[in-house]
Amino acid sequence: MPDILVVEDNPDNMTLVKWILEDEGHNTIEAPTGEDCLALLKTKTFDLILMDISLPGIDGKETTRLIRQNSLLKELPIIALTAHAVKGEEEAIWKSGVSDLITKPIAEELLIQRIEFFLNNKDQPPEN
Repeated sequence: MPDILVVEDNPDNMTLVKWILEDEGHNTIEAPTGEDCLALLKTKTFDLILMDISLPGIDGKETTRLIRQNSLLKELPIIALTAHAVKGEEEAIWKSGVSDLITKPIAEELLIQRIEFFLNNKDQPPEN
């Protein structure tokens, strides 16, 4: 069963994502902040990260940049989840090093499709 780290500070969003993932048979670990995410990555290996961009403290973009600095984590799939995908912000999110970007509200089918793609291929996301 794949282990997916869900970095999300909103309890309602966390619950929704966990339900979706658990229904698909994935193990989920919660991290409400970027700092918690970075700490967990020092002690555990994950198959994929779902990264909220608007986090307290270190935001999702900076957390992703910090993850990508670790040579062992350069290929770890990171899917950004954000409600703030305006053009300039979207470009900054991509530049942070994410593997894919999904806007909120999250479409369950799209999320499942993208997760399965990265767990099976770990390359480029499918076209929308």
